[in-house]
Parts: sequence; structure tokens; C-alpha cells
Amino acid sequence: MAHSEGTGASGVGGPDQVAAGVPGGTASVEASVGGGRGAAGSAPPAPRAKWAVLAVCCLAQFMVVLDISIVNVALPAMQTDLGMSAGGLQWVVNAYTLAFAGLLLFGGRAADLFGRRRVFVFGLGLFTLASLAGGLAQSETQLIIARAVQGLGGAVLAPATLSLLMTSFAEGRERTRALGAWGATAASGGAFGTVVGGILTDVADWRWVLFVNVPIGVALVAAARVVLVESRGQVSRLRDLDAPGTLTVTGGLVLLVYAIVRTETSSWGSPVTIGLLVGAVVLLGAFVAIEATTANPLVPLNIFRYPGIAVANVVAALLGAAMFAVFFFLTLFLQRVEDYSPLRAGLSMLPMPLMIILASQLVTRTIGRLGPRPIIIFGAAVGSSGLLWLSAITVGGSYWTHVFGPLAVMGFGMGTTMVSMVSAATAGVPMRLAGLASGLINTGRQIGAAVGLAAVTTIATHHTDSRLRHGIAPPEALTSGYSLGLFISGCVFAVGVPVAFLLPRLRRPEPAAAGPPAPAQLADAQLADADEQAVAHTAEI
Repeated sequence: MAHSEGTGASGVGGPDQVAAGVPGGTASVEASVGGGRGAAGSAPPAPRAKWAVLAVCCLAQFMVVLDISIVNVALPAMQTDLGMSAGGLQWVVNAYTLAFAGLLLFGGRAADLFGRRRVFVFGLGLFTLASLAGGLAQSETQLIIARAVQGLGGAVLAPATLSLLMTSFAEGRERTRALGAWGATAASGGAFGTVVGGILTDVADWRWVLFVNVPIGVALVAAARVVLVESRGQVSRLRDLDAPGTLTVTGGLVLLVYAIVRTETSSWGSPVTIGLLVGAVVLLGAFVAIEATTANPLVPLNIFRYPGIAVANVVAALLGAAMFAVFFFLTLFLQRVEDYSPLRAGLSMLPMPLMIILASQLVTRTIGRLGPRPIIIFGAAVGSSGLLWLSAITVGGSYWTHVFGPLAVMGFGMGTTMVSMVSAATAGVPMRLAGLASGLINTGRQIGAAVGLAAVTTIATHHTDSRLRHGIAPPEALTSGYSLGLFISGCVFAVGVPVAFLLPRLRRPEPAAAGPPAPAQLADAQLADADEQAVAHTAEI
């Protein structure tokens, strides 16, 4: 996940040469990130302790990723038990993703400023307490607030897991192995979230999709205090934490999503909706102004001058909007219309995450030869095709042709796109900014998920209500709305194809005679380093 001290991707021709083409230079951007790599008064863990650090970090990351998807299968049960509205169901998902996305880079900065172990334990404790509160919730409002606090805890916790690994394992084969284990664990969290959620909801109760985090969190807090070594970056001033930037971007995103969700009951032209949209624009505009003028911005705007970062972030947002729509609409369709149990619905979703894992592993072996651009184009085309196929769902249709096949195709396309996005964003970025670049990708994806889900769900709900008013039976009306939502999401993801053509061409050249590094050889080096970033971030979704 995001971490403010970048690691693993060297710049083309070194930081100084890269900075020459960027106003303000690398030094100014790096200073604003504050990514000191040293540890104040702390020794690296002993060899045996390193693997204990890896185990703690991987399990914590697993828990954070698990909670992105685990609640989706439990949504119908939550709605029945708490009497939730359709908008409330969206907020169970969006409260987590918005808090997570809006505060993710903030969490990375906090780890550098206040110590990685301290921030890890704080984030883990907050996440665990919020999980307990969510499981005990007696109303829609209580559950949504608990999910938002969970997202805050996850945003603080997740960057610290990767930063701790970076400072515990030496660069090279040892670190690559650790990052590979971390990535595989994160992938399994996303893959099995729907399955675990289905089992817990079916066997016990929907509340256990949240309660399950409590014993794990308590055990991890105890283990962290024993095996993790405290470390601090070079910057340790509270004023270097960009609180105004964090508050404005998070507030602006919340108002934007809330304005979209409110259109279910208020028209786009209503004073309330217009007021919310104006407020969102003002706050987001203030965020840009703050980042352009503050000495220590949360997001140094100069980083978008590097090739690939802006384009990769757009693709990431499109991918996030598409993926979360599938989790949301398909789980509701399978349970509400097809009458699947939560367990069966969770198992039915497995083709997508399993194909994501498979495709991710294949891409890491080929991206060095092809470069990220053609792979992103291919992945977006395949993934959107699968999503458009999935939009053909019908009442009583075959699982194999209407669900399994589309999910497998879509998962393969999304998996190829994920790793390539990280490589495209980090290629050419100096080492100390690679973490920020990949963190922006994750943030962009989560923002796309929250805004996209709110917009598409609102449209689908209006369509379903219209069908019901015209006398269409509820199963067919619901299916029509879900189908429309999936179709729009497929079209959104398809936009990633022309967008990806804007990426610069990066391809690993044929071996050349020894001599001073030529530009092509430097591109080779940046792709090699981007591959390590891809390993670390393969399974963040």
C-alpha cells in the first residue's frame, strides 16, 4: 500500500537527472514528502526476527484487504436486520473506501513522522475497536460510522506494514522474497473476502464479518509490541503533517459522493444537491491550492510531471469503479434474485479474484519485454469485455455462462491491468518517490471506487424504481437495474483503453555492448525496478 518513503524504483539517470525536467527538482519534491530512510536509534531486526516481522505485517495487511470485500456478501443480511435503505448499503462500502482513500497518504506520512511501530499499533488498535463497534451496531448510522473509523484505521495501518518490511529487509533477493510474500497474502485477502464473508454470514451472523477482526487484531497488537522495532524518519515535526490538505480532500470527496447518493431522493437541480456539489468543488479546489503552496504537501503536485503517473491514476480510478460495482451488484443479484445463500454467493465470486492472481503472476514475467502500455490496453479491453458480458445476467440464467465465464474473463483483464498500472506509474520516478507514486495509484483506485459506485448505484436504483412503477415484477426489475449498473461500469472500464494509449512507450531493449548507459538501457533499469514495485503492489485491490 501507500507509504511515503519510496523504495524499489530508481529514477532514469538518477534523481538529479530526472529532476532536471521537473520544476522544483527532485530535491524539492522529496523534501515535501519527507521520506527519511534512516532510523533514529534503532537497530535492524535479527535474521530470525525479520520473518516474525514479515508474519505480523502480512497478517495485518490480509485483515485490511479482507475488509474491502468481506462485507459485500453480508449486505442483504445487514439490510434486513437493520432496515437499511439502498443508499445506506452504499455507505457501508463507501464509508470504508472514502476514509481509506482520503487518509492513505496521510497514514504514510504519519508513519515517517511518529515512528512506524507506533503508528502500526495505533492503526491496528483503531481498526480492531471499529470492527467491534461495527459488529455491535444497532442502527444504520452506527454501522456506517464504524466502517468509516475502520477505514481510518486501515489507512494508518496499511502503509506502515510495507514501510516496516522495507526497513527490515535489505534490498535485493531478501526484500523481493518478503515483498512477494506480502503481495501473495494481500491477494489472498481480496480473493477470499467474499468466501469468508459468506461462511460467517451463513454459519453465524453478518456481525461476525466484523467481529472476526477482533481476536486477530488483539493478537497482532501483542505480537507487534514484541517483534517490531521502532524507527523514525528524519522528519519529526508535527507541523510537517499536512492536516489542512488531508481535511480538504477527504471532506471534498465525502460531499461529492453524498451529493450523488442524495439524488435518489433529491433531483440534480435541487438546492441541496447543488449546494453539496459546490461545497465539494470548493474543498477540492482548496486542496489543490494548499498542495501548491504548503512546504510539506500531502501530494506534491510536481510528481504529476513524471511520465505515466497522471495516466496511470486515471486508469486506476476507472478500474476501481468497475471492480467495486461487480462486488456490489453481483452479490445482491445472486442473493436477492437467484436466492443464493451467502456462502454460495461468496464461492460464486471466486473466479474473478483467482484469475486476478493468475494474471498478475503472468504479467510480472512479461512486462519487462513489452512495457506497461500494451498490457494495460489489453487488460482494459479484456476486462471491460468480461464486464459487458456479465451485464447480460437474467433471472434464472445459467451460472456458467452468465456468471462464471464473465467473471473469469473480467478477472484476467483486471489482473493484467493492476500490475501494469504500478509499473507505468513508477517507471522513471526517483527511488524516494516510488512509494508516493504507487500510493497515488492506490488512492486513485479507491476514490474511483467510491465515486463510481455512488454514481452507478444511483442510476441503477432510479432505473429499478421506474421498472417497478411500470408493473414489472420485482425479480425482473431488480435484475434490470443490476444489469444496467454492470453495463455502465463496463463502459467506464473500457474508457481505459484509449486513455492507456497516452502512456509513454517503455520496453526492455535487447542486450547492448558495455559502455555508458544509453537512454534505452536506462529505460531497462527503470522497468526492472518497476518490476519490484509491481511485486509489492500486485494484490492491493
